[in-house]
Amino acid sequence: MSPFERLSELGLELPAVVAPLAAYVPAVRTGNLVFTAGQLPMVDGKLPQAGKVGADVKPEAAKELARKCALNGLAAIDALVGLESVVRVVKVVGYVASSPGFHGQPGVINGASELLGEVFGEAGTHARSAVGVSELPLDAPVEVELVVEVK
Repeated sequence: MSPFERLSELGLELPAVVAPLAAYVPAVRTGNLVFTAGQLPMVDGKLPQAGKVGADVKPEAAKELARKCALNGLAAIDALVGLESVVRVVKVVGYVASSPGFHGQPGVINGASELLGEVFGEAGTHARSAVGVSELPLDAPVEVELVVEVK
């Protein structure tokens, strides 16, 4: 089953590629790897929720936002090389804007990891880092980067 068929089964479509906020591009290919820029959970050009996870943003909501980040990353990959060319997801790096004392970053970034597993099956299994930070661009609660291997 293709990634697009899996997305359709999940009731999802790839969004438009999020325009860069500064001097960078959404994704770059080098050899057989594609690296995405950090993806915020933008929906229709807007950040649906802002603030710190564990204070302003509930962990469950942040997990859903991480899922949106991953979907935006897939859109950037598709625009560059086509989603069908993805052989496997190699690495995910997730940043969680965390309130003091919040230690649930891995659970939040599971939103991205689980989506990638749903879309790519076994090829969606990846190495990962989940990092708590004090601030993210636009006061976003989460940001996710993807590295994928392509044909």
